Amino acid sequence: MSNYPGLTDRFLKYVKVETRSDENSTTIPSTESQVEFAKQLVAELKELGLSNVRIHPTNGYVLATLPSNLEAGKSAKKVGFISHMDTADFNAKNVNPQIVDNYDGQSVIKLDEAGEYVLDPAEFPNLKNYQGHTLITTDGTTLLGADDKAGVAEIITAFAYLLKYPEIKHGTLQLGIGPDEEIGTGADHFDVADFDADLAYTVDGGPLGELEYETFNAAQAEISFTGKNVHPGTAKGVMVNASLLAMDFQSRLPQDQVPELTAGREGFFLLL
Repeated sequence: MSNYPGLTDRFLKYVKVETRSDENSTTIPSTESQVEFAKQLVAELKELGLSNVRIHPTNGYVLATLPSNLEAGKSAKKVGFISHMDTADFNAKNVNPQIVDNYDGQSVIKLDEAGEYVLDPAEFPNLKNYQGHTLITTDGTTLLGADDKAGVAEIITAFAYLLKYPEIKHGTLQLGIGPDEEIGTGADHFDVADFDADLAYTVDGGPLGELEYETFNAAQAEISFTGKNVHPGTAKGVMVNASLLAMDFQSRLPQDQVPELTAGREGFFLLL
């Protein structure tokens, strides 16, 4: 995390709020915890002094505007910044972040006291890029939720910074924090016209300084294998083992098109 005033404190506050999404839900947002978190963000954004702060009535996005402060006669494109409030479906209650100050870029970071879960530069070589940085991790018992509470904290802190220092000139900036990204439905309901930006950036993950201009696309299918279960003593010619059917299906997929053997724009199949 950077040292912009309030960024770390804001991030630590956000990750302690449980906001998992639920793919089995039929509501928008999919969980009440996201609704409550959205209300907290609205109160904070209003207190900061942003304009047109609201929760979109049909898609649950938290929206706000930082008006242009350009001199009369000057104009700029309206730029939007988007992140998501939900976290993946893993334990995110009682999150207890730990802070690693001035990381040396070499040490193994123990997430839990017993050392059962670690971040090892040998396994995650990108850790070497963060020598001298302050790192924030989970304590190993829960999800941290940096995806995408980090993005939420970064955008709001940036807007707060611009409000505090009006000598920094900018055009109209739009803020959008949406629900249900982790279950793949949040963007389906995004109201582009209401967001009212000429272009926008999604602040969500990746190495420091990375800018992506292409999107990852995927399709999902749920497949059921139905067998026939009988006593193994009388199974000949009768039993159909559903597990073996699933294994046969997997064996028919391209064996070299899996995540661990592909990179870049190469496609892959992932069985879960």
